[in-house]
Amino acid sequence: MAALNRRNFLLASGTTAVTAGLGIALVPGSGDAKASPAAAQSATGRLPVVPAAPSTVGTTLRAVSAPRGSGSYRRLADGPGWSRVTRTELAPARSGRAGRRTALACFVQFTDLHITDVQSPLRTEFLRAGRTGGWRPQEALTVAGAAAMVERVNALRGGPATGSPIGFAMTTGDNTDNNSQLELQWFLQVMSGGRILPNSGDASGYEGIQNSGLKLFWQPESNLRDTDKQHGFPHLAGYLAAATREVVSPGLNMPWYSTVGNHDALVSGAYAAGSFWHDLAVGSRKLQSIPATEAERLLKVIQTGKDPKGTAVRDAIKAYASRARSVTADERRAPFTPHGYLAAHLDPAYKGAGPVGHGYTQANLDEDRLYYSFRIADDVVGISLDTTDRGGDYRGSVGAAQLRWLERTLTAHADETVLVFSHHPSWAMTNLLRDPARPDEVRYGGDKLVATLRAHRNVAAWINGHSHRNKIVAHGSFWEVSTASHVDFPQLARVIELTDNHDGTISLIATLVESAAPRRTDFADLSQTGVAALYREFAFNAQGAKPADLTGAAGDRNVELLLKKR
Repeated sequence: MAALNRRNFLLASGTTAVTAGLGIALVPGSGDAKASPAAAQSATGRLPVVPAAPSTVGTTLRAVSAPRGSGSYRRLADGPGWSRVTRTELAPARSGRAGRRTALACFVQFTDLHITDVQSPLRTEFLRAGRTGGWRPQEALTVAGAAAMVERVNALRGGPATGSPIGFAMTTGDNTDNNSQLELQWFLQVMSGGRILPNSGDASGYEGIQNSGLKLFWQPESNLRDTDKQHGFPHLAGYLAAATREVVSPGLNMPWYSTVGNHDALVSGAYAAGSFWHDLAVGSRKLQSIPATEAERLLKVIQTGKDPKGTAVRDAIKAYASRARSVTADERRAPFTPHGYLAAHLDPAYKGAGPVGHGYTQANLDEDRLYYSFRIADDVVGISLDTTDRGGDYRGSVGAAQLRWLERTLTAHADETVLVFSHHPSWAMTNLLRDPARPDEVRYGGDKLVATLRAHRNVAAWINGHSHRNKIVAHGSFWEVSTASHVDFPQLARVIELTDNHDGTISLIATLVESAAPRRTDFADLSQTGVAALYREFAFNAQGAKPADLTGAAGDRNVELLLKKR
């Protein structure tokens, strides 16, 4: 059991301080960087909690969703858990450390929730004609699925290895799917708690690809023998009403922080803002099909990253306008700006368990700046980066100003342990297009960011998402931890415990968790719980999905990552 020292007190009381400046971490409401534990307690209104005994209940150490049967569509059931793997590339694993260790921090990572308005005219489902995996049959259930993940995390007793209370949650980007104001509202409601109506346009019915009558897409309520039904997807009467029915989220019962991703900042996660995309989003015409040859051509253009404004897709939407379906226009679907993203996070209506702004402050809003640092515990600092390039493209990079800020912040906290959060992993940061708002600013890729972090020995980990797969890489002096998405199977969040082993090493102990939805599904159960379970099973069975690849190897899942103490 972790010792209850002041670090653990801060974690247990939920006290996390936010700063947009150079490493000055203030306790919220205290105005004092040296605030006492009493001040911290007053700021949060929460009493300290003694760490519980370590428990693996609700984690993938106990059990994990696994397919049963055979055929093109496979049902899920309880499968054996994944054991913990100890990785020693950066430091040895000395015996007896479990009995000596002290918990420094304990938190949970959400990533790539992709909260989706599936009825938006901005959606590019028509690309499925060129690649089967270009559309996900489970996307209408993202809100129910995310609420089930919140429910799971709330129910965890503490860190599975130390029993330490979970101090906070961090989302590492792609919180929304299509840069939509409505999707952003739904995301904030899921995280902070409330009633969410995952419907847009016509309030009395669904207007999207799943009642289009197009054979290329799963038509759950039609007798059409569509492509997905040919692969075993069911006929489900009442499904679309269930998918657009009110969802209730309990909201996280711990402070939570937010990191921006490319799908949050760019149209379709790839295109720079423009009047065409705005007008399309709030309009009443939704293109749902194009010829396969045209879809294949567009996919090749998108994959090159050489069309940051989306000119090719825009021209195709215009060229095939006669095929577009009439839908109910909805102003709430308008894309949001960086300023709008920040303002929404600072809205008191979405405070939930706090802090106000979820990492972002008034200073961030004044400067339209989406990176910040925050206090995790006595000697632990978090840094949230903005790796999205406003110039366009799904790949990431960082600007020179942000890199200089990062170096200053790491230097200011040279005597503390630092955890860095971003959306993109190092291997996906290859887009060096200039930001239109800062055309003279040089941008840097993943190699430069790795080198910067390695130059500061206080960095213990870089935690990210984007790739939708579990992957952990050793970088000489720190670990890069990338976690699978919540939209594609295996739909996981990751609990991370940082410990001092009191033998010259520290450990990052990472444990994956699934949502609270049952693993076994019932096609007759279209309740909120029932559709959250179907969300996972449909993701596993989606055509083009690669569950084994995204799940990762054993050393990318439940792990203990050793590194030398500074």
